[in-house]
Amino acid sequence: MGLIVNPVAGMGGAVGLKGTDGQAILNKARSLGAKPIAPERAESFLSELTPEQRGISLFVGAGSMGEDEANNCQITSTVVGEQKRETRAEDTREIAKKMVAAGVNLLVFCGGDGTARDMLSAVGTTVPMLGVPTGVKMHSAVFAVNPQAAARVALRFLTGELPLREAEVMDVDEEAFREGRLSAELYGYVLTPYEPHLIQTNKLASPMTEIELRNQAAIAVYVIENMKPEVVYIIGPGTTTRTIADLLDAKKTLLGVDLFCDKKIIASDVNEKQILNAIRDRTAQIIVTPIGGQGFVFGRGNQQISAEVIRQVGLDNIVVVATESKLRSLKGSLRVDTGDARLDEAFRQRKLKVVADYKVEYLVPIE
Repeated sequence: MGLIVNPVAGMGGAVGLKGTDGQAILNKARSLGAKPIAPERAESFLSELTPEQRGISLFVGAGSMGEDEANNCQITSTVVGEQKRETRAEDTREIAKKMVAAGVNLLVFCGGDGTARDMLSAVGTTVPMLGVPTGVKMHSAVFAVNPQAAARVALRFLTGELPLREAEVMDVDEEAFREGRLSAELYGYVLTPYEPHLIQTNKLASPMTEIELRNQAAIAVYVIENMKPEVVYIIGPGTTTRTIADLLDAKKTLLGVDLFCDKKIIASDVNEKQILNAIRDRTAQIIVTPIGGQGFVFGRGNQQISAEVIRQVGLDNIVVVATESKLRSLKGSLRVDTGDARLDEAFRQRKLKVVADYKVEYLVPIE
């Protein structure tokens, strides 16, 4: 098995940059205090492999692209490529090609949609691949639902238990994304192990039918009626959540996180630090909507609402909004991938309140 880590993947999430493609954005993320998250996610993946690593030869990218993480987990590995202080997309592609030439049976990468595109460009359908979700944008169908799930999928595939399928590699235009426009494109297909419960599907857009729009409006009216004075509302991205702002005559960012209090917007497109400052010593609630087709309420596209923010707000103060059709498409369950394993487990021990229509609420479990 080959493992390639994109060490800067996901750094733009908590600071509200919606990606880290390009050196200029990476520099901005660092200036805002962004911390690397890929190494920790890679080590979470590797730590799940260590008890059952018998018979698996591990190839890793040099330095921060896999070697460091394997060493930290005390796993013997073969290093591919040269260690570099600053890594580029070309390094990912070059290492992937060398691992294919070395005869790996599965390529695992830690990154987001941009890294998936690099892997597609380098490997195509030559060797199966699997993504450990680490980026800000993860619209592609090549990612496991979290690092632990990725390890289980990898082990089961390498021992012959799982078949392969073609999976879409999607990516969005980051410049348009930062301006509030979602412009997604299909770049191609790769082969990935098939396990429907542990591999996420590609993101699906909400249908803009009259029934859907009426449903979103009914949800928004009900949420607004239940808003309490002096409470800070942390409202995540999405068309259903934006409808709440529309009915309050406020201009919410479609793809960002915004803060409301007393039914007025008090901050737009905020990052983790701004949220924490705003809710310090105050009562707050989080309002989010699931990712269409995937069911994630945290950990995909709203990393500004971090594990620390969630702990400060409290799990009892989270409201999910989802139309009846979206809820049916998710087959009655939601997902979280906060990056904090203990917090994710706490979510799984309870059900979240989902507002699906006017005065219509469900308690929905977390997978």
